[in-house]
Amino acid sequence: MAVLNKIRQRSLFLILIIALALFSFVLADLFRNSDALTSKSQNIVATINGKDITREDFLQKVEVAQRQAGPNATNTQVVNRIWDQEVRKAVMESQYEALGISIEKDKMRDLIKTALATNPEFLNEAGIFDENKLNEFIANLKEIAPQPGFFNGQPITYSDWTNYEQSLATNALQQNYYNLVKAGLTGTLAEGELDHNLEGHKVDIKYVQVPYTAIPDSTVAVSKSDISAYIKAHKKQYEVDESRDIRYVEFKEEATLEDEEAIKAELNMYLNGRLVDDTGRKDTIVAFSQVKNHAQYINTIAGSNEKYEERFVFKNSLPTPYADSIYNLNVGEVFGPYKHDGQFKLTKLIAEKNIPDSAKVRHILIPFLGAQSAAPDIIQTEAEAKATADSLLAILKKDRSKFPEFVEEFSSDQGSVQNEGRYDWHPYNTMVPEFNDFEFEGEVGDLGVVKTVFGFHIIEIEGQKDKKRAVNVGTISKKIEPSEATINKVFRDASKFEVEVDKKDFQEVATESKYTVRPINGIKVLDENITGIGSQRQIVRWAFEDESKVGDIKRFTISSGYAIVQLVAKHDKGLMAVEDASASVLPLIRKEKKAQIIKDRISATTLEDVAAAENTTVRTASAITMKTPTISGAGREPLVVGTAFGLDEGETSGLIEGEKGVYMIQVTKVTPAVALENYQAAANRVEQRKTGAVTTKVYNALKAAAVIEDNRAKTQVQ
Repeated sequence: MAVLNKIRQRSLFLILIIALALFSFVLADLFRNSDALTSKSQNIVATINGKDITREDFLQKVEVAQRQAGPNATNTQVVNRIWDQEVRKAVMESQYEALGISIEKDKMRDLIKTALATNPEFLNEAGIFDENKLNEFIANLKEIAPQPGFFNGQPITYSDWTNYEQSLATNALQQNYYNLVKAGLTGTLAEGELDHNLEGHKVDIKYVQVPYTAIPDSTVAVSKSDISAYIKAHKKQYEVDESRDIRYVEFKEEATLEDEEAIKAELNMYLNGRLVDDTGRKDTIVAFSQVKNHAQYINTIAGSNEKYEERFVFKNSLPTPYADSIYNLNVGEVFGPYKHDGQFKLTKLIAEKNIPDSAKVRHILIPFLGAQSAAPDIIQTEAEAKATADSLLAILKKDRSKFPEFVEEFSSDQGSVQNEGRYDWHPYNTMVPEFNDFEFEGEVGDLGVVKTVFGFHIIEIEGQKDKKRAVNVGTISKKIEPSEATINKVFRDASKFEVEVDKKDFQEVATESKYTVRPINGIKVLDENITGIGSQRQIVRWAFEDESKVGDIKRFTISSGYAIVQLVAKHDKGLMAVEDASASVLPLIRKEKKAQIIKDRISATTLEDVAAAENTTVRTASAITMKTPTISGAGREPLVVGTAFGLDEGETSGLIEGEKGVYMIQVTKVTPAVALENYQAAANRVEQRKTGAVTTKVYNALKAAAVIEDNRAKTQVQ
């Protein structure tokens, strides 16, 4: 009871102690996870010159760019592209604001007019730009938003339009800024004179070169402390970002010889034909050479990867390594199995005919509602478009002179309207199939209506050239890929290796199993590609996760199968490690030490004595200039050339440490540049060089001076 009474008496004290303990616990957790104090690090992709780029805005732009780029561009490539755009935008905008540059409404209208001045959608009957049409178009987009309208036959939303306007404004602002910079750049007469003298002032020299290669590398000792001291003395050159080193073993799911033989055996079944005993009944597989319905046999029965098309091709369209063998078949004969383009194939020559290799036609395209590339104002149904085409055809059959008139009035193919509907000489298989068949299988003078995905075409064949043999072939193709048994074995091998390296040394286990270990060093946090296995952001992310420790091993599923990866090392941001820098630093330190050795052993003061002592010769070089500091017989040696221009005629230098060796030179002749009455032309050349470099060098300089905080890795936008 006495104890309980004491507790009750001090209850307030205890509550305070507990509260403080809880508060300190929360604070400690917050400081351990400093991002929890603010959501900024999670929501801000970058801060550039004090301006934030939000994650939401950034990802919206990435999404739009990804749709435009299509499937061939990886997410990382698109993210990096948008990053570069946003950095440029932020860096340049800070300059525009500082200078008070902007694009006002009137200027914006002028930019749009200039950009769309020849666009047929905004021209009146006289072919002049009509601003009212533009206003109507923009107003309509705004009214139907977020639904798209159409511009040049392509869907466009009001948001897309405002982005387009913004891009015009951005380009104009940038051009205005560059013009201001260029206006401030001049070439003075003094600069012109200097430039003229650098090019025209020449010296002739005699020289002795003692090359660094005269001293074997093995005789020059370079220690780790030498490399470390060099790195510290040249910090700017050896600063590195945070990086990771990994190594991996790849387990490829690829077809074995047995798998390939099984695929060839299946094709041989179609080649020769046979009876197949399946669930108690016999199904006959007809030999490929005997087949009549080729589409059904190739596409359905054989399940070919390459579908049958009833089209003729010339020899140059056949698989190059086997073109002769296929082209020289008789109708009904089969060639194969042969290996081509990652597949095994059987090819049958089904038919042959003589076809022109090029044709010349003119046509009128009558589109209908829903046809490919039909303009938004097309309202004719398919039946109505067909009726229009047929009625025009009937008139043209009586009077072909009306063709150009009908092209102008009715054809929607803008690519040929300006040429009276004509497509001049073009090769076989250039046009869509139905169009192609009409113009190449008909005769010169034929006139008819053909339906394609674009609408109804009234076509007249105006010419054909060089008829030659074309063939129709059918191909049964089977992709060369691993069997299920092979895939299962690869999975087992990868799993076994993963388990073993968890207990033993990674390299040791790989060597015992005869697997190749691929070391990859210096991976950066925003890298995407891993040498040997391509785009692998998943591996890069894992390597940079806080939870990933040196020595950790993880299996990744990759496009080719599996990769068992080990994290070998973590490198913090700072100076490059001695081991990593040694490859580039070692030759530089050796060169310095060799130069000192050579200088220490040379006591002679004349070229002839130095040449005799070093068992070499005195050489000459003529017409050396400061603008091109190259010595004939020695190469580019700016320090040596600079020294030559500091000597008087007849004067001999001391020993000079050059790029490729130690030199002693003597100036034998000085030829001053010819004095000009006026250096304005040279000054103009200087100015042109300056202004020509503005668009590249100015932005790079501004970017280098900008304060850029890159949070892409933290915000997980990559």
